[in-house]
Amino acid sequence: MSPEEKIIALGLELPPALPPRFSYIPYRQVGDLLFLAGHGPRLPDDSYRTGTISREEQIPAFYADAQLTGLNILATLKAAVGELERIKAFVKLLGMVNAAPNFTSHPKVIDGCSDLLVNVFGEVGRHARSAVGMSSLPSGLTVEIEAIVQVNM
Repeated sequence: MSPEEKIIALGLELPPALPPRFSYIPYRQVGDLLFLAGHGPRLPDDSYRTGTISREEQIPAFYADAQLTGLNILATLKAAVGELERIKAFVKLLGMVNAAPNFTSHPKVIDGCSDLLVNVFGEVGRHARSAVGMSSLPSGLTVEIEAIVQVNM
């Protein structure tokens, strides 16, 4: 099964790869590595999920936002390389969570993206990762995730 077919089998949909809103590019390729800019939980209408997490009860909603962010990352990757089967390895993620100072379960939130990558790509989707809390994120995003990905040339 291709990664695109696995996404559908999971009951998910790959969103369109929308252009950045600000002055940057969505990715830069250096050799066989793609460095992806920070992505957020962008909806097909070009709006974003926003908010700050402060309680454990909010984790499922923020986990879903991290999963949506992962789908946006995959859309950018597909635009960059053509077919997701060209992904050789997810090397590293940096996950940032818009969190109140008392919230400390950032990894549980970013697992939304990590679990998606493993469910779609298997071992290729396993990656090193940092998950940190921020006092704010651009435009009030709930999460922002950047990635380093190795591609088959």
